[in-house]
Amino acid sequence: MTTQQKNQSPIILGFSGGLDTSFLVPWMKEQLGRPVVTVTINTGGLDAAAVKDLEQRSKQLGAVEHVLVEARQVFFERVLKYLIFGNVRRGHLYPLCVGAERGIQATLLAELARERGSQTVGHGCTAAGNDQVRFEVALRTIAPGLEVLAPVRDEGFIRTEQQKYLEDRKLPVPVRGSSYSINRGLWGVTIGGRETLDSKESIPEDAWVLSPNALEKPQPATRHTIGFTQGVPTSLDGKAMDPVALIEALETIGGAYGIGRGVHVGDTVLGTKGRVAFEAPAADILLNAHRELEKLVLSGPQQRIKDQVAAQYGDFVHEGKQLDPVCRDIEALLSSSQQRVTGEVKIVLRPGNLFIEGVISPHSLMAATKGVYGEKAGEWTPADALGYSRILSLPGILQTRAAGGKG
Repeated sequence: MTTQQKNQSPIILGFSGGLDTSFLVPWMKEQLGRPVVTVTINTGGLDAAAVKDLEQRSKQLGAVEHVLVEARQVFFERVLKYLIFGNVRRGHLYPLCVGAERGIQATLLAELARERGSQTVGHGCTAAGNDQVRFEVALRTIAPGLEVLAPVRDEGFIRTEQQKYLEDRKLPVPVRGSSYSINRGLWGVTIGGRETLDSKESIPEDAWVLSPNALEKPQPATRHTIGFTQGVPTSLDGKAMDPVALIEALETIGGAYGIGRGVHVGDTVLGTKGRVAFEAPAADILLNAHRELEKLVLSGPQQRIKDQVAAQYGDFVHEGKQLDPVCRDIEALLSSSQQRVTGEVKIVLRPGNLFIEGVISPHSLMAATKGVYGEKAGEWTPADALGYSRILSLPGILQTRAAGGKG
């Protein structure tokens, strides 16, 4: 292949329709003189209208083709399932709403590039965020020979410059393009703006995407039942559902109550502190419900060991390292831990509040004993309990004696 032929191969651009990627379509076409194929990896958050809008916007911006890759199911199976198994949250708060999908997006972008005979993939990440690292790590792991272009980062473009560039050429500018950076996926929404540049305040009420005015115009409380089969959410209010459809249904239900809102301060991949607002109603509901079901069916040691490896898994996903073989090892442990995590969780939703009413399971360890906590002995006698307490107190007795105390 000659240099000239190589330069005419298409640039495969990950396309969200936001300001950064909208700017890159005409900029790369003009500056690099190569055709641009925009690719949207649907890992959630796109309805039919949004899909149509992305395709139209891509053509208006000058792309030779727009490709939509449906990836919600593979995203759940390869990533979200394990985040549920591990009850994964960053900083005990943030459920990895959007960053978790970057590895899948990078994998599918690389596959499409190979199909189209291109060695070049582009993304719209800046130098200041986590996504640049996630995409670069994942893309180079999948296809080390790929050329990865990130002009917004490498050329240092700022949002006002990008907006002016599009306006000067009478090209479409995304709604709220200069005010808030919004990312939406199956596991929730992240929102970045002026207020998240420091730690002083939250975003305004009208900036929330899934739940604007949910707390100011409260809905009456509702009750729901979520069913799990070996850790996977499989039913809602008695109706069997595919996990993806169930997550989308819970997003609508929970969003109306402002469930899953938060503003997270955390450690970025680069080592600095970062802050982002998020809405994750489905994630918040499922992680809380799943955690309570696990408490009923898993032993204490199972829970403690699983929590340790799940925290590590969350770090790997956050850093874009989920393609590392160690993640397969962790996933194997998490999957093994879910063999008896089957049952139903009853929840009540109120404005800004999720309450777990009850949990039932055929594998309940609570129901397995003949004893009743705080009421009567079961598989042991009162004398057994006294002896057990005496044995447990031995280390303390010996420490007291060794320190010169009486006894």
